[in-house]
This record gives sequence, structure tokens and C-alpha cells, in this order.
Amino acid sequence: MSEPIVLSIESTCDETAAAVVQGRTLISNVVASSMDDHARYGGVIPEIASRAHAEAFVPCVSKALADADMTLSDIDAIAVSAGPGLAGCLAVGVSGAKALAWAANKPIYGINHVIGHIAVTQLQFGPFPKDTLALIVSGGHTSLLHVEDVARHIDVVGTTLDDAAGECFDKVARLLGFPYPGGPHIDRHAQSGDPHAIKVPQGLTQGKAGRQHPYDFSFSGVKTAVARWIEQRQTAGLEIPVDDVCASLADSVATVLAEKAMRGCEQYDSGTLIVGGGFSANSQLRAKLLEVGKERGVEVRVPRIKLCTDNGAMVAMLGVNLVEAGVKPSAPDFPIDSAMPLTRISM
Repeated sequence: MSEPIVLSIESTCDETAAAVVQGRTLISNVVASSMDDHARYGGVIPEIASRAHAEAFVPCVSKALADADMTLSDIDAIAVSAGPGLAGCLAVGVSGAKALAWAANKPIYGINHVIGHIAVTQLQFGPFPKDTLALIVSGGHTSLLHVEDVARHIDVVGTTLDDAAGECFDKVARLLGFPYPGGPHIDRHAQSGDPHAIKVPQGLTQGKAGRQHPYDFSFSGVKTAVARWIEQRQTAGLEIPVDDVCASLADSVATVLAEKAMRGCEQYDSGTLIVGGGFSANSQLRAKLLEVGKERGVEVRVPRIKLCTDNGAMVAMLGVNLVEAGVKPSAPDFPIDSAMPLTRISM
């Protein structure tokens, strides 16, 4: 068949997004964020996010089609994030996508949002080589995956046993008094700090725990250690060197992620590492991965910033892979799954 054209909808958290992808070409990509509505609360409020999705759904889809100079009749299939994510938010996007699919008589794919973060790199770097590994890092996920076939088979190599990397950053950001979302503030301050000023623990890298969990991650101890250090400084009446705290935190987390990812590449004899998820926009992590990848002879594919954060392009790109692989579309009444396992690519 000719290159499939897929319309996508994304609504897992606080971004409502729609996109059109044809083959490996991004035709349109529209994102509406409700992040500012959540800032005053210090985090995403599911009810507010769900209401924002309901308001933005039609404008986003309409603009994505208009920007692509297409109508629903030009679309070969519809893809929508069915999980993991916030249940109320997922329900809005999936319900709307089902309505569009029914009205236009188009096949629909309820896809795994996290796997979309892997697929989207094809828009920038092309097809995946054999035995590709993927590092997915975000506010809710930190996982190392072996991509045998992005449309049919993915294995979990390692995952976080507690906090995700982005979650760790958000918690430390609150300790430092940064507004939500805290990650970009830590990134900016880290660029002016000393990454070796403070000893920040690197979970599951040493001793018995490191041997038992060579590819798993643990960041809860990082937040606790930084919190204690800040409290001790405050008790002693000493100034908090914010830039140094941020730089030390960023370097520690980036080092753990890079080293474990490279260890996984060695284990699977992979010469390519795909990186995705909102936290992959972090400049310290991007630099560390590229540096270590060059040293180890691993090609590190880190997408441009707009493709790292949640967007419709990632959903559409995975949808294209599913169509091309001949994967059966989802049933018209497929459910959402807010805790969809990473080994499940579509519903």
C-alpha cells in the first residue's frame, strides 16, 4: 500500500494534541497545553486537565486537519493514546477518537503512549536498526526497553523501582521553591553550577543492589539526600548554593541514566540507543548521553525538543507502524488502561 496517513489524538496528561503523519513525514502537529492552569497547585489536577481536554479536542483536531489540508476522508486510520496516563484525561481523548472513527468509518488504534515516545524518533532519524534499545524518561516513567519490533514486540530491560527521573526533579524543585513544572528551572540553574559541589547518591549502582538490579533505577534516595543537605544548611544558617545543588543533582541523575543505558546496549549488542519522554529535553542528560555514547561507540538518537514532550506526532507515528505491520485495529469499544504495561503496544 502507499504510505498510510494517520490522524492522532493525545490526551494522557496536561497536553491536548493532534497530528497528521504520512509514512515518515510529519504533515501537521498541534498541541494545546493546560500547564498554566495547574501551576498554582504545584502539579497536574486531573479534573482541571480533563475539562481542558474536552474544550481543546475539537479545535486541535480541526486545526491538525486544516494544517494538513485534509479532511477525515483522506485519513487511512486514527490513533489515540489509550494509556498509560490519567484516567479522566484518557477517557476524553479516546471517546472523541472513537466518535471520529465511527463517523468516518475509519479503523482506530488505541496505542501505548510510552511506546509512542520511541516511535516518534523515526520522523527525525528514520527506521530502527536491529536490536535497538530505548531509554524512556519522563515525570511518570523511567524505563530501558529492548525494541525488537516497535509494532509487535518490546521487552522491558529495566525500570524505576520508585520515583521516575522527572518526578525526582519536580520534588527537588519544590524544595528549592521553584514553580511548577520544576524541571526546566533546575536545568537552567544547573548550567551555572558546579556538578561536583555536592555528593548526590546514585541509586542501584554499587554493591549488592547494583548487581541485583543492573538495569533498574531508583531516584527516591536522591530527593531524600538533597532534602537533608538543604535542611542541614538551613539549620546552620548557611546560604543554599542553588546553582550547585541543581548541577550536582542533574549530573548524578544523568550519569546513572547514561551508564545503565550503555550497559544495556552492551548486553544486547546494540549500536543504537533511542531516547524519548519529556525528561529527555533536559540539557545535562542530552549532553551526557551523547558524550558517553560517543565513547562507547553507540549512536544516541535524541529527538529535537518539540518531539520529546507529549505531542500528537508520536501517537501518529506509532499508528503508522501498526498500519504498515498489518496489526489488527482495536475493537470499537476498546477500554482505556491508565496503567498499560509497556509490553502492550496497542489495545
